[in-house]
Amino acid sequence: MTDSTGTRSGAGSRLRAENLTLAYDDAVVARNLGISVPDGSFTVIVGPNACGKSTLLKALARMLKPDVGVVHLDGKAISDYRSREVARRLGLLPQSSIAPSGITVGDLVARGRYPHQRLLRQWSSQDEAVVLESMRRTGVAELADRLVDELSGGQRQRVWLAMVLAQQTPILLLDEPTTFLDIAHQIEVLDLCADLNADGHTLVAVLHDLNQACRYATNLVVLAPGGRIAAQGDPSEIVTAELIADVFGLPCRVIDDPETGTPLIVPASRSRRRSEDDGPVAVHEHAAL
Repeated sequence: MTDSTGTRSGAGSRLRAENLTLAYDDAVVARNLGISVPDGSFTVIVGPNACGKSTLLKALARMLKPDVGVVHLDGKAISDYRSREVARRLGLLPQSSIAPSGITVGDLVARGRYPHQRLLRQWSSQDEAVVLESMRRTGVAELADRLVDELSGGQRQRVWLAMVLAQQTPILLLDEPTTFLDIAHQIEVLDLCADLNADGHTLVAVLHDLNQACRYATNLVVLAPGGRIAAQGDPSEIVTAELIADVFGLPCRVIDDPETGTPLIVPASRSRRRSEDDGPVAVHEHAAL
């Protein structure tokens, strides 16, 4: 089976990074970092602040050139592709995006079709249908004629997600896609991501909420300070109270989520945390509430 890029899909990793050193100017964020994104997975990257989560995502999207190492996309160094070709293979929702002044929602979402435009193939009825469906799936269809400048932060976030969907790429990279959203809309967006994954998309998302990450990820990557991968795999197999205490410095219990059976992280009470003079005590209790 082949996708829209003509690449044969199947088991393996279309997107992987080897031996990355990532830095901003002279400030090194991570060294010797390697990751393979399983095809067809919903991979979620979590970790404490400043551990390199968004930096890693930027490197995977070719927005940040590694000081050392290489990112491979479909068996080829991502740096060897033309920009339009990369944009047909993976889509990126950055952490913060700025829309051109005076642009409407419909026009912004339509920009997601840019990688599919060519000299002899301009706007088509298919493009129109994709844009409309992308807006419908993200709940912004009724905002099509509104100016993006007039929208709330949550509405703008959903519009940007619609633009990424309109790009119709087999791989989606999402940097904190639930930013600015209330809890109901966070769940809606993550449900949409899960649906896209079920439809065959490979997703890589950076999330801060550990319990949402455990509930939705099929592959969880836990980054520790310094950009080290502390654990990777099925959340039910890798998430323990010991891991959370080691990476986040948070005493907690890990129990079974009563809704999904996935790991549910319950932080220790304030009194317990204050009483632990000898450091965090990790308790792992996979038991239903």
